[in-house]
Amino acid sequence: MTVIQWYPGHMAKAIRQVKENLKLVDIVLELVDARLPESSRNPQLEEILQNKLTIRVLTKADLADPKLNREWVDFYEAEGQPAIAINSNQGSLKAIENKIKSVMADKLLKRQEKGIINQRIKVMCIGIPNVGKSTLLNHLVKKNIAQTGNKPGVTKSQQWLKAGKTLQLLDTPGILWPKFEDPIVGKKLALTGAIKDTLYAKDDVALYALEYFVDNHPEKLKERYHLTDDEINDTTVNLLLNLTKKMGFKDDYDRASERLIFDIRKGKLGRYTLDFVPSSENDEA
Repeated sequence: MTVIQWYPGHMAKAIRQVKENLKLVDIVLELVDARLPESSRNPQLEEILQNKLTIRVLTKADLADPKLNREWVDFYEAEGQPAIAINSNQGSLKAIENKIKSVMADKLLKRQEKGIINQRIKVMCIGIPNVGKSTLLNHLVKKNIAQTGNKPGVTKSQQWLKAGKTLQLLDTPGILWPKFEDPIVGKKLALTGAIKDTLYAKDDVALYALEYFVDNHPEKLKERYHLTDDEINDTTVNLLLNLTKKMGFKDDYDRASERLIFDIRKGKLGRYTLDFVPSSENDEA
């Protein structure tokens, strides 16, 4: 797959700002896309956050497989990483507040013993582009303050936002890392919209998507595009050619690929999760 590796100036600047502002916050919400919890994690963050208290928030949980949402949260918790899965458009402020207070229990108790009460908890929100961060923040503060858009790179600066009576949130721009070591990760990020649509080959991503759905949700493909068992069981290249004709695009494979990608993003093929929870059984297989 050919994905143009890009690292705009505002992302490099955002990395510096995150490092500078970490000392100002009590806890970090690391937002990841529930459809690809591991692939949507910026590997640079592990080094940047180091020992900072962090909660992994699986956003867009309403678009992901509900069973795998639970499995991923359980997996992270078992690894000692506090986690919660939410719908970015209807994320519960109370649920996030309670999770933060649970993780910060010792720190909040020490504050109380010192007579510090009613002090807002300062929270940094961080994640890759188009992970649903601004949408969630707007829901939490109950205002359209953070700019949103169904494309990466909307938020360009950092801002403080008050949420409820206890939280003060620091919004940050989405940060991608300079190079994807695993090309499959690049395809997953492209399929879900974390990479600008001008920066990857659409047919590569469409072929990956078809392979995933044939292997995991063939019935959704058959229902959406009126495919037969023989058509589903053909090679993914032939399947894409077949879909192109069914969509009325003749031999315009790029256009058919784009349609497929957008259909998947809009949930027209149902809920799906591209990352699977590691297990000893999977490792042995």
